[in-house]
Amino acid sequence: MSDEIKHIAFFGHNAKDSAVRRRAIAMQRAGFEVTGFMPRRGEATPVPFDWVDLGETHDNDYVHRVKSIFTGAKTALAQRATLDRADLFYARNLDMLATALRVRRLMKSSVPVVYECLDIHHRLAGDALSAKAFRQFEKRLVEASDLIVVSSPRFEEEHFRRYYPGRYQHMLIENRLIEGDAFGPRPEHALPHIPGRLRIGWFGNLRCRRSLELLKDLARHFPHAVEIVLRGYPALSVIPDLEGEIKDFPNITYHGRYKAPEDLNQIYGEVDLVWAGDWYEAGFNSLWLLPNRVYEGGYFGVPAFAPEGTQTATWLHDHGIGLIVGDPVETQFIPLVQHLLNDPSPMLELRRSLATLPRDTFVEPPAVMHEMAQRALAAHRGTLHPHVQELTP
Repeated sequence: MSDEIKHIAFFGHNAKDSAVRRRAIAMQRAGFEVTGFMPRRGEATPVPFDWVDLGETHDNDYVHRVKSIFTGAKTALAQRATLDRADLFYARNLDMLATALRVRRLMKSSVPVVYECLDIHHRLAGDALSAKAFRQFEKRLVEASDLIVVSSPRFEEEHFRRYYPGRYQHMLIENRLIEGDAFGPRPEHALPHIPGRLRIGWFGNLRCRRSLELLKDLARHFPHAVEIVLRGYPALSVIPDLEGEIKDFPNITYHGRYKAPEDLNQIYGEVDLVWAGDWYEAGFNSLWLLPNRVYEGGYFGVPAFAPEGTQTATWLHDHGIGLIVGDPVETQFIPLVQHLLNDPSPMLELRRSLATLPRDTFVEPPAVMHEMAQRALAAHRGTLHPHVQELTP
């Protein structure tokens, strides 16, 4: 085992995913050499790091993804010379963690393995027999890992601490923008606001039926005062015909997919507020996550809405930069928006508060990746003190 991390083998779930790309770039910006061992969704396209193609996988095709643990490991091992140079295996998502650990075992290697958890899948949550069975699988993988990276503290509190107490070390790395990426400078002045009108954006993975219905109700209630701007990719299993659903709403516009981070300056510059709620996995992951939107919007001076009781709402409240929608949201959202139309001063004050927050609130500095690597090494050697896991760079 190396005394220093120089080369990271990154086992990501999809080489074409923008979040995977951001993490690889963050490692590179911190000075690490990165080789991706990753499957892809769709045709192969260039990525900004060295990449070993583990083949094509498909969203929600879990049988194929289980098989790909074995086929992917076999493909990865064909690049043994590259793997032998790696000082750290970094795995994103549970199936890729299984692949990385299988590769390490077959290599008879002793490199540290880091598991990055961005979501707690609904199949792992709750008391159903199937969830308990999946957690037995997860438990073995967690115990074999050296460090768990979580993007929200609630993932550790509500899931890992509950089911695997004392069996892991963890580190919080939020879904911030990556320092040095091509998203442009923070706005020097507040965005222009048109009195009596509000532009509300919903960006990213459009996977929440309840959020769409909430925004449609808002558009129906305020046909001339509120404009809803949708950008990203709808989850077809939940919203199979987004454009068909909004065709009768002249104040709802869907602009399709966008490039992150290249397009972020433009898309956040076109809205007053951003919707950051999510009930895709209500009661579990949706309560616990921290979405990219709060960091992206915050960086560009755009406050966010979030439902009361979520980790997103807690984060916004702790930083003093968001609007919390009370429960039940369906009866509280319209009055809140009406109040902002009548008196936008709370929103304008939030914009001023956003501008005063440190850049690191929204942008991850390179030191975070160095801290991750050092903690992984310390955990692997058994020298990471239990209390260290509570610290956040």
